[in-house]
Amino acid sequence: MAIAVSIESIPPLLMASVRFLIAGAILYAIMVRRGDREGDRPTRAHWKSAWIIGTALLLGGNGFVVMAEQSVPTGIAALVIASVPLWLAFGDRLVFGQRLSWPAVLGLGIGFAGVALLVGQAAAGNVDPRGLGMLLAASLLWAAGSLYSRRAPLPKRPLVGAGMEMIAGGLSLLVASALSGEFGRLEVSSITFESAAGLAYLIVFGSWVGFTAYVWLLQNASVSLTGTYAFVNPVIAVLLGWAILGEAVTARTLVAGGVIVIGVALIVTARPAKPLPGEVAGGPAVRGRRRWRLRWLRARQPELQP
Repeated sequence: MAIAVSIESIPPLLMASVRFLIAGAILYAIMVRRGDREGDRPTRAHWKSAWIIGTALLLGGNGFVVMAEQSVPTGIAALVIASVPLWLAFGDRLVFGQRLSWPAVLGLGIGFAGVALLVGQAAAGNVDPRGLGMLLAASLLWAAGSLYSRRAPLPKRPLVGAGMEMIAGGLSLLVASALSGEFGRLEVSSITFESAAGLAYLIVFGSWVGFTAYVWLLQNASVSLTGTYAFVNPVIAVLLGWAILGEAVTARTLVAGGVIVIGVALIVTARPAKPLPGEVAGGPAVRGRRRWRLRWLRARQPELQP
């Protein structure tokens, strides 16, 4: 809801850029001076990872959301974004070879059925299909960035890494805003108090509280536990959109939202499946790299030949 209010008088990508640049710069300036300042200095590899993660999460994920909310109600946007844990589970299996238990597989099927119901609304003309496509792309990019961050080289202090990611993502958003011509459409004098208040809310609660908590969880908790936010966000967003912004809530939206939340619940509460006897850990990409490395080692060290 805060996004929808803030972009009423501020160009969307520029709003997101200002949000993350302010939040990231202040957070980084404070946290980089705390903790292990000598042994945990940000390196070039850390900044490279922060740039990849920040671009995926904030330019791809958040950027598509703010663009989509120009034409898609906030409640539906939140419901589509609630599908992120579905993509996380799917990517975890595809990239890292994490086997899914039958409740998780069932949850994937149910969750994607809920997404299909929302897509059906676009086909019926009830939702802007372009905006819905942006939201689906945002979900995919957010999940991809989250999975990459699990093994990317980053500072041991999660809040330092969060500040770096927000700075990198904010700069990427600023470039995208400039390329899309938003600077020419900005009228500072026409920015309303409501939009400024929405931006301030996003900096404090969306970035300093919400995003930093998410980044910390990615490094200190399981993906399934991190995904439990999807139980709450869509319900709150639909209620706020209806009560404050006057957005219409159709029966199909409620059914689709309920189906998605049930699917996510099955995934995040399912116990990890045990690997099959003799199964190689890691997904197809991981196994391929291991086979290539083993062949390379054998070629250089004949004693490793079977």
